[in-house]
Amino acid sequence: MIRYLVSGTTLAALLTGTALAQQPAPTMAPRPAPQTEARGPTTPALPTTEKLFADYIAANKMPGIVGVIGRGDAPPAVIADGKLGDEPGAAMTDANSLWRVYSMTKPITAMAAMILIEEGKIKLDQPVSDFIPAFKYMKVQVSPDTLTSLPATHAITIRQLLTHTAGLGYTIITKGPLLKAYEEAGITPFTSDAKSEAQMRLKRPATLEAFANKVATLPLIAEPGTRWSYSIGLDVMGRVIEVASKMPFDRFLETRIFKPLKMTSTYFTVPQADARRLATGYAILGANRVPLDPAATSVYLQKPSFPYGGAGLVMSAGDYDRFLHMLQNGGTLDGKRILKPATVQLAMSNLLPLGVVYPGAVSATGGTTNPQGFGAGGSVTLYDAPGGPAKGTYGWGGAAGTIAWVDPVNKVRATVMVNYLPSDRYPLRADATKAIYADLAPVLAKR
Repeated sequence: MIRYLVSGTTLAALLTGTALAQQPAPTMAPRPAPQTEARGPTTPALPTTEKLFADYIAANKMPGIVGVIGRGDAPPAVIADGKLGDEPGAAMTDANSLWRVYSMTKPITAMAAMILIEEGKIKLDQPVSDFIPAFKYMKVQVSPDTLTSLPATHAITIRQLLTHTAGLGYTIITKGPLLKAYEEAGITPFTSDAKSEAQMRLKRPATLEAFANKVATLPLIAEPGTRWSYSIGLDVMGRVIEVASKMPFDRFLETRIFKPLKMTSTYFTVPQADARRLATGYAILGANRVPLDPAATSVYLQKPSFPYGGAGLVMSAGDYDRFLHMLQNGGTLDGKRILKPATVQLAMSNLLPLGVVYPGAVSATGGTTNPQGFGAGGSVTLYDAPGGPAKGTYGWGGAAGTIAWVDPVNKVRATVMVNYLPSDRYPLRADATKAIYADLAPVLAKR
């Protein structure tokens, strides 16, 4: 059954795993979502999106789903359907439910970097080695079939970390001997379940500093600034941020983004008291949905090796909407300025080095649709899509099927939360974007 909620009065109404039983949780009142004062246009009803979510749940494609869709400064609409898991006693989904956002962490890390760029503590085209000396003498593979390498002719820059053009890889896309080298070095800033996490911690560096230094010992897959390659660049950026700010990376995010935006349901480690708000993470194997990370015993109730700037956060849809709302408003929300409008505009523009093309999202994640460039941590549309996102729409997705984007021209933003691997098992991202714009078409036509 759909629960159609709104903050305010705008609307009424891959793994393998073993199933684990969960005792019904005690009834607890959900923490109220932060309220945003209603100003300007209202968020209209979203019947197409509501039906889409209902159809997905009715077809048993997932236990539950939440979408938070905002327009202007009106209270956002919250469309919630289903439960947080298949376990007996699992709570119904709502705007305060907690989800593994994985790579949707990247835009947040990128905007943290933009704060420091705005303050002059980092420069966009500054060498990363100014902050992490181990990156001063990088080497590049001569071919994907060997670890034989030659010295890089260019230094890796901040821009390249932000746009996945540094020549770094990722265990989800790297192949051959370099993949094996990544795995042996423990370059795995990602957590899916307790069993695999225990194995990864045997090799993974224990601190963000040690992680970044270890990354620098491995060859690059391409000369910096010459190729788009999805990567651990935003994880390395976390180390740059803490060096430049003289503050631990996670504390910087809390101090400069989460606290001023009242993002009270955003965690690298979920407090035990909030476990009942956490969705169970699933793996979809053929026609079966298998619990991979049950909420009651989730690995996210444990402290990670270090804060993963590329894939580490657990958040509510309401909190992610506040982050997007800040971007939509040019860096300010409820009187709190995070960034200047010019900085936000720069971050959400095409920052790719000259001659580099973004080929589109890999299957494990996803960004905006239509011809794209790449900004700070997320993809950017380069042209208006008739009946869809306008030029300059910025966003990204996560490994467990989540998606979020902000369309500054139309003053529209959307966050959709689910938790299943692989993320491309269903075309939810494309379906949801299409449905949202179909619902908004009448009001956007009057803009």
